[in-house]
Amino acid sequence: MPFTPLHLGPGLTIKALAGRRFSILSFGIAQVAMDIEPLLGLVRGSSVLHGPTHTYLAALAMAIVVAIASPPLCRLILRRWHQELVFHRLGWLVESETLAPLAVIAGALVGTISHVLLDSIMHSDISPLAPWSEANALLGLISLQALHQVCILAGLLGVVGWFFLAWRKQRTGVSL
Repeated sequence: MPFTPLHLGPGLTIKALAGRRFSILSFGIAQVAMDIEPLLGLVRGSSVLHGPTHTYLAALAMAIVVAIASPPLCRLILRRWHQELVFHRLGWLVESETLAPLAVIAGALVGTISHVLLDSIMHSDISPLAPWSEANALLGLISLQALHQVCILAGLLGVVGWFFLAWRKQRTGVSL
């Protein structure tokens, strides 16, 4: 199944913990980029949806592409997001539109690698260590329901943590 918001859960937790050192937007762009191949497979009616791009080796290459493409996309998204926040009187959630290169790289890299990791647990057509091995030792490591619950919980904790830290920074002027 192509990209679902569940993939974002762990990223939101990392964002809450890492703050400005991690770009949640480049993480999200990486998640979407990783699922272009399965989407094309669905459109074509392919029996294998997760092919070469769903390996750790390809995830590293995809992270480079995403890190290069992300900054202009992130700035566009951030401008629109900030307009919405200000309109809804949530200006305290506005963040700088200046993107630290290492944060973009971290978001892209964690996005692509975690995507392969999560999909390896739930999809039988993945060989995450290809071309060296066709095995997928993570398949079925935990149930699909448990995996979804972990991702949802991570997302909820991440959002609460992120909002709390933004609120704290707004009140005290101190960020972690």
